[in-house]
Amino acid sequence: QMQLIQSGGGLAQAGGSLRLSCAASGNTYAIKQMAWFRQAPGKNRESVASIVWHNGNADYRNSVKDRFIISRDNAKNTVYLEMNNVQPEDAAVYYCNGRRQSLVYWGQGTQVTVSS
Repeated sequence: QMQLIQSGGGLAQAGGSLRLSCAASGNTYAIKQMAWFRQAPGKNRESVASIVWHNGNADYRNSVKDRFIISRDNAKNTVYLEMNNVQPEDAAVYYCNGRRQSLVYWGQGTQVTVSS
């Protein structure tokens, strides 16, 4: 089993920045990919950004490209999401997602609130 523990997030003003962290523990052997998802009230959970663990290749949803940066620290088994120029539409509960072998794991979620 692998556990994902999230930290960071909170409240930011529009145009401000926030950083999310997600640390993997337990059986972290053969992580394939880590990602961030978000879910706003009344909406489906959507992918925000993902990163291939072994080579760092990243992918983003269009609405966050050039504003958000996903990165990883392999030695710490931690993935980060740097959120810049946040907008009210970025407000949601953010979830860390990890894929290891054929299994998918989720973090506990963290609230991101943006004041306009």
